[in-house]
Amino acid sequence: MELAYIPSPSRGVVHLGPIPLRGYAFCIIIGVFLAVWLGNRRWIARGGRAGTVADIAVWAVPFGLVGGRLYHVITDYELYFSEGRDWVDAFKIWEGGLGIWGAIALGAVGAWIGCRRRGIPLPAWADALAPGIALAQAAGRWGNWFNQELYGKPTDLPWALKITSDTDGRVPGTYHPTFLYESLWCIGVALLVIWADRRFKLGHGRAFALYVASYCVGRFWIEWMRVDDAHHILGLRLNDWTAMLIFLLAVVYMVVSAKVRPGREEVVEPVTGDSDSVVDLDKGEPEPDSGSEPKSDAEKEASAEAEPATEAEAKKG
Repeated sequence: MELAYIPSPSRGVVHLGPIPLRGYAFCIIIGVFLAVWLGNRRWIARGGRAGTVADIAVWAVPFGLVGGRLYHVITDYELYFSEGRDWVDAFKIWEGGLGIWGAIALGAVGAWIGCRRRGIPLPAWADALAPGIALAQAAGRWGNWFNQELYGKPTDLPWALKITSDTDGRVPGTYHPTFLYESLWCIGVALLVIWADRRFKLGHGRAFALYVASYCVGRFWIEWMRVDDAHHILGLRLNDWTAMLIFLLAVVYMVVSAKVRPGREEVVEPVTGDSDSVVDLDKGEPEPDSGSEPKSDAEKEASAEAEPATEAEAKKG
């Protein structure tokens, strides 16, 4: 007898007239908003300007969506190109199917383009955005709940996920809610990165590397619990091997980067101003840039004493 479980939504899309509102897409949009919001706050705290994170995200997000979809389609090609399948479905991103590895890889290319156009170091921008990306993943995983997909092994735990759909090979029943496990893990990753960044002043991409490494740890055991079809190599799912490889690369990067470029960037965004003035960073006010040396106290007193004499001569004339 089932005493408690997490219910699945009866449908993953709501129509407002001719406009479909899909839960999967809505979760992704919320995730992007969280990443940009938190990234902007962290960027300003590092000395950057407001709005820069969003400007670069305009490049990173589309690249990331394309990369995530490409990874999914390539690694699960049989879902779209095998007998009886319609290859057009490969473009239906709203039905689910984004690979985080591809999203991060190609999203980094888009971010690099945006950072290069603004003269900003990509590692510093990635450090500011790292915990926000983890929160974006936490929100995005709820899209799997709307689509009743990517759940784990059968269980009768009180927090089991009840699957009601029987399409695409699903068997109704209660399963481990791996979407929830990963969502909670990503929130923990975000908190870990924020704490470590404050404690150790991580810079030059090390906060981002910490996010990658810690996420991979959670993804490994969560991937092991899933029951959806996947390619296996030596008894492990493909994503498990990917998680292990990327974890090692992230750890190596943190170690090498700490030795080669210790500390944190002092300037993350170049200061620009008018050609006729120089910005005083302490006061935030422009100062005249005449090229002359500032007057000493003695010169200022001499100038003040000379002014009355000059006025008297002017009256005599």
